[in-house]
Amino acid sequence: MDTKNNNQSGSLKVSEEVIAKIAMLAASEVDGVALEADGKRLARAATRNIAQKALRAPPVKAKLSKEAAEIDISVIIKQGHKAAAVGLHLQQAVKTAVQNMTGIAVSKINVKITGIRLAENV
Repeated sequence: MDTKNNNQSGSLKVSEEVIAKIAMLAASEVDGVALEADGKRLARAATRNIAQKALRAPPVKAKLSKEAAEIDISVIIKQGHKAAAVGLHLQQAVKTAVQNMTGIAVSKINVKITGIRLAENV
């Protein structure tokens, strides 16, 4: 679904894919977050099934209605960070980025923490 914004100059359409990309970029900048489907995780997947599942499911999904966007995001928390604090910061960062870049209100951001990335030098 696309959200349209009509004005005197013309119209603006924003797709769900664009909302998802904006959310993913904002999430990648939050300290303590590793996106679920990044390349390192796939390279280290313990089994082929885990890698295939991660490839099928995008880490960010957006759903648009006439009123607002709803975003689902799956992340891995980096070792040493508090999951609740990272999740809250992630929600704030994604909401701010999407609303500022598109002018579309964000009604809900569902964060799913799917794992913990251990420090490489442990």
